[in-house]
Amino acid sequence: MATRLLPEWHPQDAVQLTWPSPDSDWAALLERIEATLEAMVVAITRYQGVVISVPDTLTRTHLTERFARLGVADERLTLVVAASDDTWARDHGPLAVERDGALTLHDYVFTGWGGKFPAARDNTLTRRLAEAGLFACPVSERGLVLEGGAIESDGEGTLLTTEACLLNPNRNPGLDRRAVEEWLHQDFGVTRVLWLANGHLEGDDTDSHVDTLARFCDPGTIAYVRCDDARDPHYPALAAMEAELRALRRADGQPYRLIPLPWPAPCHDPEDGHRLPATYANFLILNGAVLVPTYADAADARALAALAEAFPGRDIVPIDCRSVIRQHGSLHCLTMQLPSGSLAQAKN
Repeated sequence: MATRLLPEWHPQDAVQLTWPSPDSDWAALLERIEATLEAMVVAITRYQGVVISVPDTLTRTHLTERFARLGVADERLTLVVAASDDTWARDHGPLAVERDGALTLHDYVFTGWGGKFPAARDNTLTRRLAEAGLFACPVSERGLVLEGGAIESDGEGTLLTTEACLLNPNRNPGLDRRAVEEWLHQDFGVTRVLWLANGHLEGDDTDSHVDTLARFCDPGTIAYVRCDDARDPHYPALAAMEAELRALRRADGQPYRLIPLPWPAPCHDPEDGHRLPATYANFLILNGAVLVPTYADAADARALAALAEAFPGRDIVPIDCRSVIRQHGSLHCLTMQLPSGSLAQAKN
């Protein structure tokens, strides 16, 4: 049977978001992150639907009224009450697999990036959304630990990932590289795994998720983070990662078209000064657009131009993510795309 992990550019019904509760880690920044999420919803619903899990009925009522005032069409918005621990839908959301033309959502175990943070409610969120009747396709619960931000699919059997995450003993300690590759083959139809041994961002809690470093834009194109400041502590590892990417080959033996993304000036937490993981690689592909994180930095314009080159024919939409990186993620980390055919009542 033909199986494939759908790439992000596959047609989508909606983007899934998880709204923060007032008692979450976002408490001190709640108004700021809500403003960012509102901007994302307004932008996304110009192109397709949005599904938001919310902590309670009061929040659902408030957001229904708020988005109506912001001009969001009711048919583009679905709000489901389902408590969560945090907002990172990329890592607790489902992964869409197509098998002989039929769609299944795989629900993997989420442990808060190897037990770093509470994740019990996040780990059951997909199941509860399914029980609420959200999905039109089956949801398959999987027994292994995997986050969506850890893998990139080209939709043609090749998967890009990092050794630091997928081979980390804090995820699936009984699996070596060969066993991980076999699991990826069985679950996703993967025939090739491209492993990156280098690359990291200070302030990242995910053990080097690939979606902070290098991303497929199409089956032959990879956009990646390039550090051009030799004095920056990231420089050696990212230069080594760039060399790895240059050495990679497509299944037909051809090199990838590589699009370097600029390096923003260091962002630091205003309270304790630790460095925050600002990255332009954390963009989100939509049906007709690409949402790009920005940081009020001189490099923002260059990042937008680079991604316009990578995605001809799509609108390039900047989203200010200075609030998001305060909790050590960015735009893509907040989202999970739900492909066409996944929703019981698609709102497109």
